[in-house]
Amino acid sequence: MPVSRRTRRSSLAILATAVCLGLTAGSPAVADTAPFQEQYRPQVHYTPAQNWMNDPNGLVYYKGEYHLFYQYNPDGNSWGNMSWGHAVSTDLVHWKELPLAIPHDDNEMVFSGSAVIDVDNTTGFGTRQDPAMVAVYTSAYPDGKQAQSLAYSTDRGRTWTKYTGNPVLDIGSHAFRDPKVQWYAPTQSWLMTVSLADEHKVEFYSSKDLKSWNHLSEFGPAGATGGAWECPDFFPMAIDGNPKHIKWVMVVNINPGAIAGGSGAQYFVGDFDGTTFTADDNGSYTPPVGTVLQDFEQPGYGTWNTSGTAFGTAPATGSLPGQSAITGIEGTGYANSFNGGDSSTGTTTSPAFTVTSSYINFKVGGGNHPHNPNAVTDPQPTPTGTVLADFEGDTYGTWTATGTAFGTGPAQGTLPGQMDVSGYTGRGLANSFLQGDATTGELTSPTFTIDKKYLDFLLGGGTHPANSDAPTAIELIVDGKTVRSATGSNNEHLDWASWDLSDLQGKTAQIKIVDANTGGWGHLNVDQIVLSDTQAKPQSNETTVNLVIDGNTVQSVTGADSETLDWASFDLRAYKGKQARIQVTDLNTAGWGHIMADQFTAAEQPALSTLQRAHWVDFGKDFYAAVTYNDAPRGERTMIGWMSDWQYAGNTPTTPWRSAQSLPRTLQLRTVDGRVQLTQQPVQSLNSLREGPAVALHDVAVRNRTVDLARRGAGQALDIDATFSLADASKFGLKVRTGGGQETVIGYDATNQQLYVDRTKSGAVDFDPNFPGVQTAPLKPQNGKVHVRVVVDASSVEVFGGQGQAVITDQIFPDSGSQGVQLFAEGGTARLDSLKLWHLGSYRNH
Repeated sequence: MPVSRRTRRSSLAILATAVCLGLTAGSPAVADTAPFQEQYRPQVHYTPAQNWMNDPNGLVYYKGEYHLFYQYNPDGNSWGNMSWGHAVSTDLVHWKELPLAIPHDDNEMVFSGSAVIDVDNTTGFGTRQDPAMVAVYTSAYPDGKQAQSLAYSTDRGRTWTKYTGNPVLDIGSHAFRDPKVQWYAPTQSWLMTVSLADEHKVEFYSSKDLKSWNHLSEFGPAGATGGAWECPDFFPMAIDGNPKHIKWVMVVNINPGAIAGGSGAQYFVGDFDGTTFTADDNGSYTPPVGTVLQDFEQPGYGTWNTSGTAFGTAPATGSLPGQSAITGIEGTGYANSFNGGDSSTGTTTSPAFTVTSSYINFKVGGGNHPHNPNAVTDPQPTPTGTVLADFEGDTYGTWTATGTAFGTGPAQGTLPGQMDVSGYTGRGLANSFLQGDATTGELTSPTFTIDKKYLDFLLGGGTHPANSDAPTAIELIVDGKTVRSATGSNNEHLDWASWDLSDLQGKTAQIKIVDANTGGWGHLNVDQIVLSDTQAKPQSNETTVNLVIDGNTVQSVTGADSETLDWASFDLRAYKGKQARIQVTDLNTAGWGHIMADQFTAAEQPALSTLQRAHWVDFGKDFYAAVTYNDAPRGERTMIGWMSDWQYAGNTPTTPWRSAQSLPRTLQLRTVDGRVQLTQQPVQSLNSLREGPAVALHDVAVRNRTVDLARRGAGQALDIDATFSLADASKFGLKVRTGGGQETVIGYDATNQQLYVDRTKSGAVDFDPNFPGVQTAPLKPQNGKVHVRVVVDASSVEVFGGQGQAVITDQIFPDSGSQGVQLFAEGGTARLDSLKLWHLGSYRNH
């Protein structure tokens, strides 16, 4: 469950070689709107018929049925009115949606939790002959408090009664949630793990009856702590299948702050004595040795040059005035651009040096404002042209306002209750925060003729695209259709944006500024709308450490909105012998508008950040709230995660449903590369969806030729198992859902020994700036070979590398006609040892 819910109120040429395994279709097919045949509707992954779904809850096996409860909004396709939805399966693949299980009411929303079978009738809710299924869930009250409550069912989860003594565990917290309960046989007691989300802790409680709970201990902070800890899970597993060698696994979901950004799931392996969990990894770390280039331990910056005022005249020691406590400093001094607060700007730059080492390692902290190569660093004048609106008057003039969000005239800067608004020109702007995020409305221009090449405007506010259910967007309307749109970036600072109108010359148009969102960041800020022949470019607002080669920034690292300095590195292997500089840059004047850096060291191995050293269940963007089944047959440990990310979950382009659950995965603890790792594979029953004979290839050199297998390999839902041998290719692998310029790349980077998924061209990617990107997972070859299992569905890929220790789960939204599959290699040759490809049918039709 997301932090945001508590504040709603408040290619080197690519394809040096390609082997085509399918159609590379052109224009997309028209979406079939029949139920469960809608565009992007998964055929292999569970989705409800309609409405919003997120966290899997209450995973329990009972009397031949796997129960999947989940966070569900019975009233719409966006987050809200949280209740428990319900589906059942006899094999974890074929699901039947059942009626709503535990609904919200006026007193509470029903947040995440777990379910158990009370076989000994410890609660008295059932009998020993007919035990109750008991749900332990988080009650989310209107005042923001969160506590743990019970509901029970005596008819196999079909109907539920809330316990009249709720809540059963209340510590008066606003961030106490997501209980996972199990029977702990050694003490003949129920064991609960539950999250203190904002404190990055998991609490342990014990009970004899599920009603009265005693605190045992706590675990954390540990591992990744860049966001709220949620949905913990805790279970024992045998290492390498040895029942005499048992370890306990603690899964902690984190949002934001995961390895791919946004939401994710990390895990810890250790020992549990019935009271306390002790992780094997204590978090200690010693970076690679090297030559220190700059440690900021001198009275001044020495040969490094500073500009502006942000870094002062000397390195900082400790926190600066108005700044929270700083941790992670090496020694006593470090570079800190908080001199004068976040409003100051400046740089500190190293002298030029010749690159001789493979890496430069350093520590970085402060604001998360990445380098934008398209942004300008020097102030730019307002573009000249036809001003359609500057919002400097007392009213909107010829523009028409509807609703209440924009009021009767422009805002004079920041509105009551709003964080400081900056970046607008003059004294006024269109600002829909009037009376807060709860208000909605539209602001529409009169018609005008497009007679210049660009439309430039200043934009800030919330990230809710025009195609989402509740947008905060500026739209260009031509012939009654939205032909251009833009949204904010969850920032009160307005920056320049621009639309190229070359193809619309002479057209009659209108501009519409829309606020239809009542949740967090449910507002938009707009100013200075100009038709111009000059394209406005965004102003750089970075807080970064940059590697500069030949005057260009070639690598860049930013902070994580944290006052803790953490290790980072620049890979210099491609630049040996070149002249370089390091520049620490603060061009941001808003929140977290500062950067900190320390201990620049030339080394032959990269330093690893806390995120890189943490143990990740999944390295993709879309695997969160991961939990496992209670009481599964044969002691199997099966996990399901929510296949989305809170960065953009509300904006994904699906209707009438939103979100899917991941494939159920069988977990094991295995010794891989000399250490114990959690491995995953799709449940064996997925094979029941395979249709027809497999497409098979053996011993194929992937180099300058193509092999077309026509329609045999094409499809929206596929199961692919492939093994490659390393040769001299720098990158190689698969491309799926190809056609019409679209592709999702599932590759292996031999140089860096990384599995990766590149979804930048995967289809619809423009609904949120956090969506397109490349996700990577470390994966060493085994005996010179790389094995991958890939499950492709209408709107997702799940990639299992090696023995399942490197997993990447990503949503994709390709056109329905993009169904091709290719092999590829870059920079040389790779060998495909074997490949089998099966088509998968819908679980609803089998």
